[in-house]
Amino acid sequence: MINDDLYRRHHVVQAIAIIVVVVFIVRLFGLQVIDKSYRDKSENISLVNQTIYPPRGLIYDRNGDLLVFNQPIFEVMLVVRDMTNAKEPFDTLAFCRSMSIDRDYFERRMSEIRDRSKNPGYSQYRPQVFMTQLNSIDIAPLQQELYKLPGISIRQRTLRDYTYPAAAQVLGSIGEVNQRDIENDSYYQSGDYSGRDGIERTYETILRGIKGKEVLMRDIRGCIQGHYKNGELDEQPIAGENLTITIDIQLQLLAEELLQGKVGSAVAIEPSTGEILALASNPTWNPSLLIGRQRSANYRELLNDKTKPLMNRATQAQYSPGSTFKTLQSLVCLQEGGITPQTLYPCSGKGSSPIKCTHHHGSPVNLINAIEQSCNPHYWQAFRDMPENEGHGTHNATFRARYQPCAHDMMSFNLGRKFEDSDISEQSKGSVPQVALYDKIYGKTGWRAMTIRSNSIGQGEVLVTPLQLCNAAATIANEGYFITPHLCKSDTFLTHRHETAVEQRYFPIVKQGMARVMTNGTGRHYALPDSITSAGKTGTVQNSRGRDHAIFIGFAPVDNPKIAVAVVVENAGFGATWAAPIASMMMEQYLTGEVTRKDLRQRISSTVLNPNVINRK
Repeated sequence: MINDDLYRRHHVVQAIAIIVVVVFIVRLFGLQVIDKSYRDKSENISLVNQTIYPPRGLIYDRNGDLLVFNQPIFEVMLVVRDMTNAKEPFDTLAFCRSMSIDRDYFERRMSEIRDRSKNPGYSQYRPQVFMTQLNSIDIAPLQQELYKLPGISIRQRTLRDYTYPAAAQVLGSIGEVNQRDIENDSYYQSGDYSGRDGIERTYETILRGIKGKEVLMRDIRGCIQGHYKNGELDEQPIAGENLTITIDIQLQLLAEELLQGKVGSAVAIEPSTGEILALASNPTWNPSLLIGRQRSANYRELLNDKTKPLMNRATQAQYSPGSTFKTLQSLVCLQEGGITPQTLYPCSGKGSSPIKCTHHHGSPVNLINAIEQSCNPHYWQAFRDMPENEGHGTHNATFRARYQPCAHDMMSFNLGRKFEDSDISEQSKGSVPQVALYDKIYGKTGWRAMTIRSNSIGQGEVLVTPLQLCNAAATIANEGYFITPHLCKSDTFLTHRHETAVEQRYFPIVKQGMARVMTNGTGRHYALPDSITSAGKTGTVQNSRGRDHAIFIGFAPVDNPKIAVAVVVENAGFGATWAAPIASMMMEQYLTGEVTRKDLRQRISSTVLNPNVINRK
């Protein structure tokens, strides 16, 4: 019996042992094969995935002049696990001393790194960015102390730099990504950088390249032992693509020089291609101010500046177009049958009513003379006759019905809307007032041409951006079409051709009038030298908040236009005094490669019209 009992017990013990072994095997299989979390944690401890950042693509101007390039910078990385699990306590004092920071900064930064609400990708096993955008001088003291600072490493990256202190609003800047960027694009992780505005933002996915990685091994002390599997899992980064933009940097530099001490903007476009040759806005800043460790402080200063340098006035500021609008008003009046080129209207000078004339000339006035002499009464009467040539109609129905096609014709020049197919992200749309707006303000029977007469001379509710004005000049130069204004020098934009609602046959007469502005009219003092023909239109825009704005649009040469220009100088007075000379010198620079009128250049560039403008060049 005893032997039988022992025998039975022996089998029970064997069964239990087998069951235990099977349970352990199943459990180990689950942990090592099915459940990968433990394996991943183990690999996170023994392997380091280190990102290799690609160099960002370079940016060139239309003539191959390098505008934006890269310079090396360094980041201080840390692995919290290695810092806290070292044999010796981490030497915080030595670290702070080598980084030229105090302990309070160190503690605050460590708290931010551990805070998953601010740093969602935090792991004590993975490298975290402690400090970034350091140069070789900043990093030299730390390099000497690295051997006694476990968990601390240095990673090299690149930072943008600029050949010229110009075109800040065009080029844009680079800044650290936010949580929304990370959520919207898996490419980014905490500590990465991306284009925040301008060309850098629009062409971010082209310029940024493709990241690489190194899979490194480390021992139990945290020391890197080399590449895992001899680098089989490493991936080389792919540099970002270089980008050529349409800007002529010498023309851009001139425009920014001439706008010094003033608030305003200057835009130049090549009419046949829609390529933007210059896009200057003032106040501006040296783009180098928004790189490196001082970026945040400099950005705050720009943001708080009352003159709003961060606003790109060339594409975002909205103005009444003033007398420059008369060129488009002429075309719409011709198209809608309100006038013919031979239509004459009387002008009584300053005694004219309801809109007086600000110039002295003969009477009556035809269309070409009206453009040349900027005759307000001619345009008021043409504007009145355009929608009222068949009377008001019952309850004003005829007038309202004829006004809407006029607004439609004007919008076909891309006024009152953004250039949706352009690569310019920061735009305002301006305003071409519609019937619905005036019905809302005055009621359906409460408005006539007299009510909105200011529109006839480019005042009232009409608003445009300088970019739209320049595009309008380019459209007149092209005699009825425009290519969407753009900044990337790519032939694909040539397909973005837009025809206006005004027939081509009406444009030559308006071009002829604009040419006479530069020979006999308000722009005659700034005709181009060396027999280069030019066409233009000055404007002096009433401003309820201060002195009038000076505006000018034009193009050259007249017969084969290569450049169209629009200039706005806020609170400067007459367009012929300030905007016209700036535009004239820009056209000369682009067509001949230099400005021969040295005295004029010196006078305009050295004159301060707004003492509040800070030169941040």
